[in-house]
Amino acid sequence: MTPFAKNTLLAAVLLAVAASAQAAVSADEAAKLKTTLTPMGAEKAANKDGTIPVWDGGTTKAAAGYKNGDPRPDLFPGEKSTLTISAKNMAQYADKLSDGVQALMKKYPEFHIEVYPTHRTAAAPQWVYDNTFKNATRAKTIEGGYGMEGAFGGVPFPIPKDGYEAIWNQRTAWRGLNASMPMRVWVVTGDGRRAMASGGQETINWPYYAKDGSLEKFEGYYSQGKFVANAPGSKAGEAILALDGVSEAAPRGLWQYLVGQRRVRKAPSVAYDTPDSVTSGIGLFDEAFTLFGPIDKHELKLVGKKEMYIPYNNNRAASAKVEDLVMPNTLNPAQVRWELHRVWEVEATLAAGKRHVVPKRKYYIDEDSWQTALFDGWDAKGQLWRTNFALMLTAADIPAVSNFVMWGGYDLQNNAYYLNMSTNELPKQYETVAPIPRSFYTAESLSSEGAR
Repeated sequence: MTPFAKNTLLAAVLLAVAASAQAAVSADEAAKLKTTLTPMGAEKAANKDGTIPVWDGGTTKAAAGYKNGDPRPDLFPGEKSTLTISAKNMAQYADKLSDGVQALMKKYPEFHIEVYPTHRTAAAPQWVYDNTFKNATRAKTIEGGYGMEGAFGGVPFPIPKDGYEAIWNQRTAWRGLNASMPMRVWVVTGDGRRAMASGGQETINWPYYAKDGSLEKFEGYYSQGKFVANAPGSKAGEAILALDGVSEAAPRGLWQYLVGQRRVRKAPSVAYDTPDSVTSGIGLFDEAFTLFGPIDKHELKLVGKKEMYIPYNNNRAASAKVEDLVMPNTLNPAQVRWELHRVWEVEATLAAGKRHVVPKRKYYIDEDSWQTALFDGWDAKGQLWRTNFALMLTAADIPAVSNFVMWGGYDLQNNAYYLNMSTNELPKQYETVAPIPRSFYTAESLSSEGAR
Protein backbone atom coordinates (compact mmCIF):
# COMPACT_ATOMS: atom_id res chain seq x y z
CA MET A 1 0.00 0.00 0.00
CA THR A 2 1.39 3.39 -0.98
CA PRO A 3 1.80 6.19 1.61
CA PHE A 4 -0.99 8.08 -0.15
CA ALA A 5 -3.34 5.09 0.13
CA LYS A 6 -2.42 4.64 3.78
CA ASN A 7 -3.15 8.27 4.53
CA THR A 8 -6.45 8.07 2.65
CA LEU A 9 -7.47 4.99 4.61
CA LEU A 10 -6.45 6.63 7.91
CA ALA A 11 -8.50 9.71 7.04
CA ALA A 12 -11.49 7.54 6.26
CA VAL A 13 -11.16 5.72 9.57
CA LEU A 14 -10.90 8.98 11.49
CA LEU A 15 -13.97 10.34 9.73
CA ALA A 16 -15.90 7.18 10.57
CA VAL A 17 -14.88 7.45 14.22
CA ALA A 18 -15.89 11.11 14.30
CA ALA A 19 -19.24 10.29 12.75
CA SER A 20 -19.89 7.55 15.31
CA ALA A 21 -19.40 9.90 18.27
CA GLN A 22 -21.50 13.01 17.73
CA ALA A 23 -20.46 16.04 19.70
CA ALA A 24 -22.77 17.54 22.31
CA VAL A 25 -24.32 20.95 21.67
CA SER A 26 -22.58 24.16 22.65
CA ALA A 27 -23.29 26.05 25.84
CA ASP A 28 -24.98 28.79 23.78
CA GLU A 29 -27.34 26.27 22.20
CA ALA A 30 -28.07 24.65 25.56
CA ALA A 31 -29.00 28.06 26.98
CA LYS A 32 -32.14 27.95 24.80
CA LEU A 33 -33.49 25.33 27.22
CA LYS A 34 -34.01 28.19 29.63
CA THR A 35 -35.47 30.68 27.15
CA THR A 36 -37.21 29.76 23.89
CA LEU A 37 -37.27 26.00 24.48
CA THR A 38 -38.91 24.02 27.25
CA PRO A 39 -36.55 22.30 29.72
CA MET A 40 -36.98 19.12 27.62
CA GLY A 41 -36.16 20.82 24.31
CA ALA A 42 -39.61 21.45 22.79
CA GLU A 43 -40.65 24.78 21.30
CA LYS A 44 -42.17 26.73 24.16
CA ALA A 45 -44.20 29.06 21.96
CA ALA A 46 -47.58 28.42 20.43
CA ASN A 47 -47.87 27.73 16.72
CA LYS A 48 -48.87 30.50 14.35
CA ASP A 49 -52.62 30.04 14.55
CA GLY A 50 -52.72 29.15 18.23
CA THR A 51 -54.05 25.61 17.72
CA ILE A 52 -50.99 24.41 19.62
CA PRO A 53 -50.77 26.55 22.76
CA VAL A 54 -47.78 27.81 24.72
CA TRP A 55 -46.21 25.24 27.04
CA ASP A 56 -46.81 26.64 30.52
CA GLY A 57 -45.23 23.95 32.67
CA GLY A 58 -47.53 21.04 31.92
CA THR A 59 -49.95 19.33 34.30
CA THR A 60 -48.33 18.68 37.65
CA LYS A 61 -51.19 18.46 40.14
CA ALA A 62 -53.15 15.26 40.63
CA ALA A 63 -56.93 15.39 40.93
CA ALA A 64 -58.33 15.81 44.45
CA GLY A 65 -58.58 12.47 46.22
CA TYR A 66 -56.39 10.63 43.74
CA LYS A 67 -54.54 7.62 45.17
CA ASN A 68 -51.44 6.01 43.68
CA GLY A 69 -52.45 3.25 41.29
CA ASP A 70 -56.02 4.45 40.78
CA PRO A 71 -57.17 5.00 37.19
CA ARG A 72 -56.27 8.58 36.27
CA PRO A 73 -59.41 10.67 35.70
CA ASP A 74 -60.23 12.37 32.45
CA LEU A 75 -58.58 15.79 32.77
CA PHE A 76 -61.00 17.49 30.37
CA PRO A 77 -64.38 15.78 30.86
CA GLY A 78 -66.45 18.68 29.58
CA GLU A 79 -64.63 19.19 26.31
CA LYS A 80 -66.16 18.33 22.97
CA SER A 81 -64.27 17.43 19.83
CA THR A 82 -63.74 20.36 17.48
CA LEU A 83 -63.09 18.35 14.33
CA THR A 84 -63.95 14.91 12.93
CA ILE A 85 -61.67 13.54 10.21
CA SER A 86 -62.66 10.52 8.14
CA ALA A 87 -62.14 9.18 4.64
CA LYS A 88 -64.58 11.82 3.40
CA ASN A 89 -62.42 14.82 4.35
CA MET A 90 -58.98 13.39 5.11
CA ALA A 91 -57.44 14.88 1.95
CA GLN A 92 -57.98 18.32 3.49
CA TYR A 93 -55.84 17.36 6.49
CA ALA A 94 -53.44 14.88 4.87
CA ASP A 95 -50.36 16.92 5.78
CA LYS A 96 -51.17 16.38 9.47
CA LEU A 97 -52.12 12.69 9.27
CA SER A 98 -49.76 9.73 9.26
CA ASP A 99 -49.85 7.33 6.33
CA GLY A 100 -51.16 4.65 8.67
CA VAL A 101 -54.09 6.72 9.90
CA GLN A 102 -55.05 7.54 6.33
CA ALA A 103 -54.81 3.86 5.40
CA LEU A 104 -57.18 2.94 8.23
CA MET A 105 -59.67 5.56 7.06
CA LYS A 106 -59.59 4.18 3.52
CA LYS A 107 -59.85 0.59 4.70
CA TYR A 108 -62.64 1.05 7.25
CA PRO A 109 -65.24 3.68 6.30
CA GLU A 110 -66.49 3.80 9.91
CA PHE A 111 -63.03 4.68 11.24
CA HIS A 112 -62.43 8.35 12.01
CA ILE A 113 -60.58 10.48 14.53
CA GLU A 114 -62.11 12.96 16.95
CA VAL A 115 -59.83 15.97 17.38
CA TYR A 116 -59.98 17.88 20.67
CA PRO A 117 -58.33 21.11 21.84
CA THR A 118 -54.61 20.63 22.39
CA HIS A 119 -53.30 20.55 25.95
CA ARG A 120 -49.54 20.40 26.50
CA THR A 121 -49.70 18.38 29.71
CA ALA A 122 -46.22 16.81 29.57
CA ALA A 123 -44.13 17.63 32.63
CA ALA A 124 -41.32 16.28 34.77
CA PRO A 125 -39.73 17.06 38.16
CA GLN A 126 -37.22 19.88 38.34
CA TRP A 127 -34.32 17.47 38.91
CA VAL A 128 -35.09 15.85 35.53
CA TYR A 129 -34.97 19.30 33.91
CA ASP A 130 -31.65 20.03 35.64
CA ASN A 131 -30.14 16.77 34.41
CA THR A 132 -31.43 17.42 30.90
CA PHE A 133 -29.62 20.75 30.87
CA LYS A 134 -26.39 19.02 31.94
CA ASN A 135 -26.83 16.27 29.35
CA ALA A 136 -27.19 18.78 26.53
CA THR A 137 -23.49 19.66 26.64
CA ARG A 138 -22.03 16.32 27.72
CA ALA A 139 -24.00 13.50 26.06
CA LYS A 140 -22.66 11.88 22.89
CA THR A 141 -23.68 9.05 20.64
CA ILE A 142 -21.14 6.25 20.14
CA GLU A 143 -20.97 2.98 18.24
CA GLY A 144 -22.29 4.50 15.05
CA GLY A 145 -25.20 6.10 16.90
CA TYR A 146 -26.46 2.83 18.39
CA GLY A 147 -24.90 3.62 21.75
CA MET A 148 -24.53 6.73 23.88
CA GLU A 149 -22.51 8.06 26.80
CA GLY A 150 -22.38 11.08 29.07
CA ALA A 151 -26.10 11.17 29.91
CA PHE A 152 -28.05 10.42 33.07
CA GLY A 153 -31.35 11.33 34.68
CA GLY A 154 -32.81 13.47 31.90
CA VAL A 155 -33.33 13.73 28.16
CA PRO A 156 -29.89 12.96 26.69
CA PHE A 157 -30.20 15.09 23.54
CA PRO A 158 -32.83 17.82 24.08
CA ILE A 159 -31.61 19.57 20.92
CA PRO A 160 -31.14 16.57 18.60
CA LYS A 161 -28.94 16.73 15.54
CA ASP A 162 -29.81 13.37 13.97
CA GLY A 163 -32.19 10.43 14.12
CA TYR A 164 -30.03 8.43 16.50
CA GLU A 165 -30.15 11.16 19.12
CA ALA A 166 -33.93 11.50 18.73
CA ILE A 167 -34.42 7.75 19.17
CA TRP A 168 -32.22 7.73 22.28
CA ASN A 169 -34.46 10.46 23.66
CA GLN A 170 -37.50 8.23 23.08
CA ARG A 171 -35.80 5.21 24.64
CA THR A 172 -34.85 7.05 27.80
CA ALA A 173 -37.84 9.40 27.98
CA TRP A 174 -39.17 10.38 31.40
CA ARG A 175 -42.14 8.15 32.29
CA GLY A 176 -41.73 8.26 36.04
CA LEU A 177 -39.77 6.14 38.46
CA ASN A 178 -40.27 2.45 39.18
CA ALA A 179 -43.73 1.21 38.18
CA SER A 180 -45.85 -1.89 38.39
CA MET A 181 -49.22 -2.72 36.86
CA PRO A 182 -51.55 -5.57 36.05
CA MET A 183 -52.21 -5.69 32.34
CA ARG A 184 -53.97 -7.55 29.59
CA VAL A 185 -53.39 -7.86 25.85
CA TRP A 186 -56.44 -7.79 23.62
CA VAL A 187 -56.30 -9.02 20.04
CA VAL A 188 -58.93 -8.65 17.34
CA THR A 189 -58.78 -11.00 14.38
CA GLY A 190 -59.62 -10.13 10.80
CA ASP A 191 -63.16 -11.44 11.22
CA GLY A 192 -63.76 -9.10 14.17
CA ARG A 193 -63.42 -11.53 17.06
CA ARG A 194 -61.90 -10.12 20.27
CA ALA A 195 -59.86 -12.31 22.61
CA MET A 196 -57.43 -11.87 25.49
CA ALA A 197 -54.04 -13.04 24.23
CA SER A 198 -52.15 -12.53 27.51
CA GLY A 199 -52.63 -11.21 31.00
CA GLY A 200 -50.24 -10.70 33.88
CA GLN A 201 -48.12 -8.29 35.88
CA GLU A 202 -45.55 -5.91 34.41
CA THR A 203 -42.86 -4.40 36.64
CA ILE A 204 -40.50 -1.77 35.23
CA ASN A 205 -37.48 -0.10 36.73
CA TRP A 206 -35.54 2.80 35.19
CA PRO A 207 -32.06 2.93 36.78
CA TYR A 208 -31.30 5.78 34.42
CA TYR A 209 -33.60 7.92 36.59
CA ALA A 210 -32.53 6.67 40.00
CA LYS A 211 -33.05 9.63 42.35
CA ASP A 212 -29.98 8.72 44.39
CA GLY A 213 -27.94 8.02 41.26
CA SER A 214 -25.53 10.03 39.17
CA LEU A 215 -23.66 9.81 35.90
CA GLU A 216 -20.66 8.42 37.77
CA LYS A 217 -22.72 5.69 39.47
CA PHE A 218 -24.78 4.75 36.42
CA GLU A 219 -24.04 1.17 35.35
CA GLY A 220 -25.37 1.56 31.84
CA TYR A 221 -28.80 -0.11 32.00
CA TYR A 222 -31.56 2.39 31.37
CA SER A 223 -34.41 -0.12 31.65
CA GLN A 224 -35.15 -3.30 33.60
CA GLY A 225 -38.46 -5.01 32.98
CA LYS A 226 -40.19 -8.22 34.02
CA PHE A 227 -43.48 -9.62 32.77
CA VAL A 228 -45.12 -12.59 34.49
CA ALA A 229 -48.18 -14.07 32.79
CA ASN A 230 -51.20 -15.30 34.74
CA ALA A 231 -53.65 -15.75 31.87
CA PRO A 232 -54.81 -17.50 29.81
CA GLY A 233 -54.22 -20.86 31.49
CA SER A 234 -51.93 -22.05 28.71
CA LYS A 235 -49.51 -19.16 29.41
CA ALA A 236 -49.88 -18.81 33.19
CA GLY A 237 -46.48 -18.81 34.86
CA GLU A 238 -44.48 -17.82 31.80
CA ALA A 239 -42.13 -14.90 32.40
CA ILE A 240 -39.83 -12.59 30.44
CA LEU A 241 -36.95 -10.53 31.85
CA ALA A 242 -35.36 -7.76 29.79
CA LEU A 243 -32.36 -5.57 30.58
CA ASP A 244 -31.57 -2.80 28.09
CA GLY A 245 -28.40 -0.76 28.14
CA VAL A 246 -27.02 2.36 26.51
CA SER A 247 -23.93 0.78 24.93
CA GLU A 248 -22.02 -2.43 24.28
CA ALA A 249 -20.52 -2.02 27.75
CA ALA A 250 -23.98 -2.88 29.12
CA PRO A 251 -25.08 -5.66 26.74
CA ARG A 252 -28.73 -6.51 26.38
CA GLY A 253 -30.01 -9.34 28.54
CA LEU A 254 -33.12 -11.37 27.68
CA TRP A 255 -34.40 -14.44 29.51
CA GLN A 256 -37.61 -16.45 29.43
CA TYR A 257 -39.15 -18.89 31.88
CA LEU A 258 -41.32 -21.49 30.16
CA VAL A 259 -43.53 -23.53 32.45
CA GLY A 260 -43.50 -26.58 30.20
CA GLN A 261 -39.69 -26.71 30.27
CA ARG A 262 -39.43 -25.66 33.93
CA ARG A 263 -36.27 -23.74 33.27
CA VAL A 264 -34.94 -20.27 32.52
CA ARG A 265 -33.25 -19.85 29.19
CA LYS A 266 -31.64 -16.98 27.34
CA ALA A 267 -33.93 -15.59 24.68
CA PRO A 268 -31.98 -13.53 22.12
CA SER A 269 -34.85 -14.02 19.66
CA VAL A 270 -37.04 -11.73 21.80
CA ALA A 271 -35.99 -8.84 19.59
CA TYR A 272 -36.20 -7.34 16.13
CA ASP A 273 -38.82 -8.85 13.78
CA THR A 274 -39.58 -12.01 15.74
CA PRO A 275 -43.38 -12.31 16.10
CA ASP A 276 -44.36 -11.29 19.63
CA SER A 277 -45.86 -14.27 21.46
CA VAL A 278 -47.48 -11.94 24.01
CA THR A 279 -49.68 -10.56 21.19
CA SER A 280 -50.28 -13.98 19.61
CA GLY A 281 -47.86 -13.03 16.85
CA ILE A 282 -49.78 -10.02 15.52
CA GLY A 283 -47.08 -7.65 16.73
CA LEU A 284 -43.30 -7.89 16.42
CA PHE A 285 -41.03 -7.81 19.44
CA ASP A 286 -39.30 -4.57 18.42
CA GLU A 287 -42.71 -2.89 18.16
CA ALA A 288 -43.37 -3.43 21.87
CA PHE A 289 -43.59 -0.23 23.93
CA THR A 290 -43.30 1.45 20.47
CA LEU A 291 -39.60 0.50 20.50
CA PHE A 292 -38.16 -2.50 22.32
CA GLY A 293 -34.55 -3.58 22.18
CA PRO A 294 -31.84 -2.78 19.66
CA ILE A 295 -32.60 -1.00 16.43
CA ASP A 296 -29.28 -1.58 14.68
CA LYS A 297 -30.92 -3.21 11.66
CA HIS A 298 -31.87 0.28 10.45
CA GLU A 299 -30.18 3.56 9.69
CA LEU A 300 -31.94 6.52 11.31
CA LYS A 301 -32.62 9.86 9.67
CA LEU A 302 -34.05 12.91 11.43
CA VAL A 303 -36.51 14.20 8.81
CA GLY A 304 -37.56 17.20 10.91
CA LYS A 305 -40.44 18.53 12.94
CA LYS A 306 -44.05 18.82 11.85
CA GLU A 307 -47.55 19.36 13.22
CA MET A 308 -49.59 16.16 13.39
CA TYR A 309 -52.78 14.78 14.88
CA ILE A 310 -51.77 12.15 17.44
CA PRO A 311 -53.47 10.31 20.32
CA TYR A 312 -52.95 12.37 23.48
CA ASN A 313 -54.35 12.79 27.01
CA ASN A 314 -56.22 9.50 26.71
CA ASN A 315 -57.16 9.02 30.36
CA ARG A 316 -60.77 8.46 29.37
CA ALA A 317 -59.82 5.59 27.04
CA ALA A 318 -57.75 4.04 29.84
CA SER A 319 -60.88 3.86 32.02
CA ALA A 320 -63.28 2.63 29.35
CA LYS A 321 -64.85 -0.81 29.44
CA VAL A 322 -63.02 -3.25 27.19
CA GLU A 323 -66.11 -3.91 25.10
CA ASP A 324 -66.55 -0.17 24.57
CA LEU A 325 -62.95 0.38 23.49
CA VAL A 326 -61.76 -2.74 21.66
CA MET A 327 -64.14 -3.02 18.72
CA PRO A 328 -64.07 -4.99 15.44
CA ASN A 329 -61.58 -3.58 12.91
CA THR A 330 -60.28 -0.69 15.09
CA LEU A 331 -60.40 0.84 18.52
CA ASN A 332 -63.65 2.71 19.09
CA PRO A 333 -63.13 6.20 17.62
CA ALA A 334 -65.54 7.66 20.17
CA GLN A 335 -63.22 6.63 23.03
CA VAL A 336 -59.87 7.83 21.62
CA ARG A 337 -58.83 11.45 21.99
CA TRP A 338 -56.63 13.05 19.29
CA GLU A 339 -54.89 16.42 19.50
CA LEU A 340 -52.62 18.52 17.30
CA HIS A 341 -49.02 18.43 18.51
CA ARG A 342 -45.58 19.06 17.10
CA VAL A 343 -43.67 15.84 16.52
CA TRP A 344 -40.20 14.86 15.42
CA GLU A 345 -40.25 12.54 12.40
CA VAL A 346 -37.53 9.87 12.29
CA GLU A 347 -37.19 7.61 9.29
CA ALA A 348 -35.65 4.16 9.79
CA THR A 349 -34.30 2.48 6.64
CA LEU A 350 -32.81 -1.00 6.45
CA ALA A 351 -29.03 -0.83 6.78
CA ALA A 352 -26.76 -2.39 4.17
CA GLY A 353 -26.24 -6.09 4.74
CA LYS A 354 -29.05 -6.33 7.32
CA ARG A 355 -32.36 -8.19 7.21
CA HIS A 356 -35.69 -7.19 8.69
CA VAL A 357 -39.26 -7.91 7.56
CA VAL A 358 -40.07 -4.21 8.00
CA PRO A 359 -37.27 -2.51 6.03
CA LYS A 360 -38.73 0.98 6.44
CA ARG A 361 -40.42 2.73 9.33
CA LYS A 362 -41.44 6.26 10.21
CA TYR A 363 -41.59 7.25 13.89
CA TYR A 364 -43.52 10.30 15.12
CA ILE A 365 -42.16 11.43 18.49
CA ASP A 366 -44.01 13.99 20.63
CA GLU A 367 -41.75 17.03 21.13
CA ASP A 368 -42.94 17.65 24.70
CA SER A 369 -42.48 14.15 26.14
CA TRP A 370 -40.01 12.59 23.66
CA GLN A 371 -42.29 9.56 23.34
CA THR A 372 -43.52 7.88 20.19
CA ALA A 373 -47.23 8.41 19.57
CA LEU A 374 -47.44 6.79 16.11
CA PHE A 375 -45.21 4.84 13.77
CA ASP A 376 -45.71 3.11 10.43
CA GLY A 377 -43.92 0.23 8.72
CA TRP A 378 -43.52 -0.81 5.09
CA ASP A 379 -42.78 -4.28 3.73
CA ALA A 380 -40.06 -5.30 1.27
CA LYS A 381 -42.33 -4.44 -1.68
CA GLY A 382 -42.71 -0.88 -0.42
CA GLN A 383 -46.32 -1.41 0.65
CA LEU A 384 -47.59 0.04 3.91
CA TRP A 385 -48.03 -2.96 6.17
CA ARG A 386 -48.18 -1.92 9.82
CA THR A 387 -49.37 1.13 11.71
CA ASN A 388 -48.78 1.40 15.43
CA PHE A 389 -50.00 3.73 18.15
CA ALA A 390 -49.69 4.71 21.81
CA LEU A 391 -52.67 6.35 23.46
CA MET A 392 -50.50 8.54 25.72
CA LEU A 393 -51.72 8.56 29.31
CA THR A 394 -51.35 11.73 31.40
CA ALA A 395 -50.24 10.99 34.97
CA ALA A 396 -50.23 14.36 36.74
CA ASP A 397 -49.32 12.65 40.02
CA ILE A 398 -45.87 11.62 38.70
CA PRO A 399 -45.89 14.09 36.78
CA ALA A 400 -45.47 12.59 33.31
CA VAL A 401 -47.08 11.70 30.04
CA SER A 402 -46.50 8.00 29.33
CA ASN A 403 -46.77 5.80 26.25
CA PHE A 404 -46.09 2.63 28.28
CA VAL A 405 -49.82 2.06 28.74
CA MET A 406 -52.29 1.28 25.93
CA TRP A 407 -50.07 0.80 22.92
CA GLY A 408 -50.63 -1.52 19.99
CA GLY A 409 -50.73 -1.91 16.27
CA TYR A 410 -52.70 -2.78 13.16
CA ASP A 411 -51.67 -5.33 10.53
CA LEU A 412 -53.11 -3.79 7.37
CA GLN A 413 -52.60 -6.99 5.39
CA ASN A 414 -54.37 -9.55 7.57
CA ASN A 415 -56.79 -7.00 9.11
CA ALA A 416 -55.91 -7.90 12.71
CA TYR A 417 -54.88 -5.57 15.53
CA TYR A 418 -53.95 -5.62 19.20
CA LEU A 419 -54.00 -3.41 22.28
CA ASN A 420 -51.18 -4.15 24.73
CA MET A 421 -50.62 -2.98 28.31
CA SER A 422 -54.34 -2.44 28.79
CA THR A 423 -55.36 -1.84 32.40
CA ASN A 424 -59.01 -1.36 31.48
CA GLU A 425 -61.31 -2.85 34.15
CA LEU A 426 -58.32 -3.86 36.28
CA PRO A 427 -57.85 -2.70 39.90
CA LYS A 428 -54.57 -0.85 39.34
CA GLN A 429 -53.16 1.41 36.65
CA TYR A 430 -49.48 2.23 36.20
CA GLU A 431 -48.70 2.37 39.92
CA THR A 432 -45.53 4.04 41.17
CA VAL A 433 -43.68 1.70 43.52
CA ALA A 434 -40.69 1.90 45.87
CA PRO A 435 -37.20 1.29 44.47
CA ILE A 436 -36.90 -2.32 43.35
CA PRO A 437 -33.77 -4.30 44.31
CA ARG A 438 -31.45 -5.22 41.46
CA SER A 439 -31.81 -8.87 42.52
CA PHE A 440 -35.43 -8.78 41.32
CA TYR A 441 -34.18 -8.33 37.77
CA THR A 442 -31.94 -11.38 37.52
CA ALA A 443 -32.26 -14.66 35.68
CA GLU A 444 -32.04 -16.44 39.06
CA SER A 445 -35.21 -14.75 40.27
CA LEU A 446 -37.17 -15.44 37.11
CA SER A 447 -38.05 -19.09 37.67
CA SER A 448 -39.41 -18.54 41.18
CA GLU A 449 -41.39 -15.49 39.99
CA GLY A 450 -42.86 -17.34 37.05
CA ALA A 451 -43.74 -20.48 38.98
CA ARG A 452 -45.93 -18.67 41.51
